[in-house]
Amino acid sequence: MLRKDTLISRLIVESFFKKLGEALVLDVAVAGAGPSALALGIELAKKGWKVALFEAKNEPGGGIWGGGMMFNELVVEAELEEYLKELDVRYRKVDDLIVIDSVHFASALLYHATKNGALLFNNVYVEDLVMYDGKVSGVVVNWTPTVRERLHVDPITIVAKYVVDATGHPANLVRFLVRRGVIKLENFRVDGGVKIAGEPGNEFLMDAENGERFVVEHTKEIYPGLYVMGMAAVSVGGGPRMGPIFGGMVLSGLKAAQLIHEKLILETSNRDETNEKVRV
Repeated sequence: MLRKDTLISRLIVESFFKKLGEALVLDVAVAGAGPSALALGIELAKKGWKVALFEAKNEPGGGIWGGGMMFNELVVEAELEEYLKELDVRYRKVDDLIVIDSVHFASALLYHATKNGALLFNNVYVEDLVMYDGKVSGVVVNWTPTVRERLHVDPITIVAKYVVDATGHPANLVRFLVRRGVIKLENFRVDGGVKIAGEPGNEFLMDAENGERFVVEHTKEIYPGLYVMGMAAVSVGGGPRMGPIFGGMVLSGLKAAQLIHEKLILETSNRDETNEKVRV
């Protein structure tokens, strides 16, 4: 007869390793679990793709929780109204802007991401990339405390058809490639800063209107198999570092989800056609 304490521990261990086992081979692996990552996770999981988010911190949700200067309210553009209704989020509309309780919004994104089947691992740090045949094909992960304490503990590998850098300002995954000379980016610094063309110091100026546009426009595949979105896209593109509000983050995630979905659909179609020819 197992004691209750042992049974509880066994259930936790068995359940976690089942989830981890499911994440070893993915359609999409995402580094980070902020608003853009959660929006992407919701959309891709709803479409039936196998997606997992790896969040280095204990609390997924990125910068949503604190709202503006720890006033836990946030503002998004009115174009997201239908999306908020879809998530059943409470909001208040003021002209062309929408005000939302940040804790409520973060909770809604997390709920819908996991409800729709996206796998989410917190306290897991993406410390490198997997590369097969000149294409980013997965991530190398370890426990965040292991990385922070610089312990000599080997990581494990997660294979994925596509990888997304949603690590925010540092754009950590892009940095892995830049440091190795795999890609060269004019407006990106490997120290995590942003270099802007034109006058020095522009990287720290606030510009919400242009920032919102910039983050969506620069959400894209930066290298075969690797996409950037959210503030990682801003850093890579050299945009207004303090510009985009949370609406831009969500729209960036939705755009990345659509781009990756189209790629996965095309690959599936091509594979089916090849299999059909082989059978014939």
